[in-house]
Amino acid sequence: MEVPERRGIVSLQGEVERLVSESGVREGLVLVNAMHITASVFINDDESGLHADYDKWLENLAPFDASPRRYAHNRTGEDNADAHLKRQVMGREVVVAITDGKLHLGPWEHIFYYEFDGRRRKRVLVKIIGE
Repeated sequence: MEVPERRGIVSLQGEVERLVSESGVREGLVLVNAMHITASVFINDDESGLHADYDKWLENLAPFDASPRRYAHNRTGEDNADAHLKRQVMGREVVVAITDGKLHLGPWEHIFYYEFDGRRRKRVLVKIIGE
């Protein structure tokens, strides 16, 4: 996947549902993992106001600052220390039950990928196990 902006939330729900369906697994688990240290996979409500709140909250916790003054990591020539910190807060992966061949989520739960240092190709791992 590729997020054209530095930060962005992308729905993975449809793709994960398709993969679970194609797998033929009726009862099991699906792991959805952000394969990059500056991105997260999380579950929450699919509501644009909440997404804006996440962005504002995370930016307050770890503001973007490319200079090496704020973050020691940026002294290595990188400019993404804030992205690493945001990922740590939002988490790396989710595991969802598969029941009767479908994702077993709560009524408002939705699977998302959250990019904190975009503008280049990234990967998401989806691992499905069960019967």
